[in-house]
This record gives sequence, structure tokens and C-alpha cells, in this order.
Amino acid sequence: MASISEKAKSTIVIKRIKKAHHAHHGGAWKIAYADFVTAMMAFFLLMWLLGSTTKGDLKGIAEYFQSPLQVAMMGGSGAGESNSVIQGGGPSLSETTGTGRKNESDAEKKRRERALRAKKEREAMEALKQRVDAAILANPKAAELRHQIKVEITPDGLRVQIVDDFKRPMFALGGAQVQPYLRELLHEIGRVLNGVNNKVALSGHTDGAPYAGGERGYSNWELSADRANASRRELIAGGMASEKIVRVVGLADSSLLNKEDARDPLNRRISIIVMNKIAEERMNQAGGEIEAGTTDEVRDSLLPAATAETASSR
Repeated sequence: MASISEKAKSTIVIKRIKKAHHAHHGGAWKIAYADFVTAMMAFFLLMWLLGSTTKGDLKGIAEYFQSPLQVAMMGGSGAGESNSVIQGGGPSLSETTGTGRKNESDAEKKRRERALRAKKEREAMEALKQRVDAAILANPKAAELRHQIKVEITPDGLRVQIVDDFKRPMFALGGAQVQPYLRELLHEIGRVLNGVNNKVALSGHTDGAPYAGGERGYSNWELSADRANASRRELIAGGMASEKIVRVVGLADSSLLNKEDARDPLNRRISIIVMNKIAEERMNQAGGEIEAGTTDEVRDSLLPAATAETASSR
């Protein structure tokens, strides 16, 4: 018994109790919650955008997701045509009705269409102006009159003005007989203008020197009309179709280029207006005057080309 008791005393049993520790969560839950909040903000923002977008834009968005490649190639509201990041959302987030083109008033739409049409008309006239300038410079005889020619874009279209010169008059003294160099120039212009579909209007101008017979006889009114009609014949002889010319008028000295000197040779001129479509429609509807006079800018650009001498001839 003694041996067993000694053995029992020599055996030592150690019992260790392990304490369970809770896992350390850290800040992972914060990241998940932030992602959730961000997703909800994006969702509500999307709902707001869809609520403020017009039906037409919604249809375009739907078509984009149905066939994105086709919309991207053919264009549309889903192809990035808008300059605004939020199309239809307006300039500020406080606006809920949107300011997309689908919601614009009829008056705004008409103004925008008129502005776009006027821009296209001006681009077409700019191209025609370059063609006329190139044709004049390419013809040596016509190029000699280059300082007597002013080509400009006006609200009514392209205006080509051929002014008189003391040493090189366009017509015979007091008459409507076309000089050879003017004939060559009008033929060249007629060939160029025949290549466009626009209508043409001509007007003749004289200086302020009256006829001896007074206004009861042959006057500057008849002379300016005769010279405009003579120019019409030369344009047609140069290749222009006669149906392109819709108006030929004589304005005498009612629209002087140099108002300070009524007898200045610059006042004797022929004005050829290639009307744009807007001017054609306006003339057809109202029968109004499209020769609005010469601007100060045009007058100032032509004055240096004139001689200092005053001509008594018309």
C-alpha cells in the first residue's frame, strides 16, 4: 500500500482551463455600410434622373441598351449628342422639369431652327463667294476690274457690286451701252452663278447729277433701269439661265454709296444679289425690297479705290 500511495503522490495532474476570446471585428462593417449607402445614393439619383427625363430621351436610352452599337453608329440621344453631362436635367439640380430640347417652347424651337438655317445659308454663300473670287482672278480681263468689285455676304445672300471708275466707266456716257471689259466680267459672273439654284436680283444705281430735261423726260430712273437690264442680258449671254433672274430694278440716286458726294463715280454701280432661300421666301410672300442699301463698312472699303477727281459723266 505504501508503494501505491507514494506513486500517487509522485503523479501531478495539471488541468488548464482555456478561456474563449471573441473575434476582433475591426472596421470592416463600416466599409460595407459605406458601400450600401453609396449604392442607395446612386439608386435615388438614377430615379431622379429618370423622373426628370422626357419620354423621347427615355425611349432613346431604352433603344441604346437594346442595340448599343446601332445607336452609337447611327446617332441619337444615347450617342452623346448633348453638351450637358446630365441631358435633360437642366443647369442646376434644383430644376425638375428639365431643359432638354424636347421641352422647349414652339417659339424657341422656331428661333433655333431659323438660326440653324441661317447658318447653313451663310456657309453656302461663303462657298459661292470663294468661287466668284476665284473665277474673277482666273480671268485676266476680269481681274483688271478687281478694285471695282466688292463681293460680300449680306442677310439676303451674296451681293456683288461693280462700281464705276473715273478712268474706267462701265457704260457709255449717259447711256446703257456696256463697255467690253464689263461685258467680260459679267459673262464670267454669269457662268459661276448658273451653277447654283439660287435666284438673282439686279439693281442699277446712278450718281446725283440730273439730266438737262428734268424729271419729266429721260431721267436717272430710266438710266439706272436700262443699265440694270443691260447687265441682265450680259449675264444671260455668259451662260446664266434667264429664269434665275427674278427682279431687275433701277434705283437712280436713291441709295448713294458715297452720301457726302452725290456725283462720286462710286455711286454709279450695278448690284447683283444672289438671294438665299430665306430672302426668296420673304420676297415671294411680301414682295418686299431686298436691296437694303450699302453698309458703311462696304462704302469705306470701296472709297479708297476711287480717284480723287469728280466725274461729271454718269
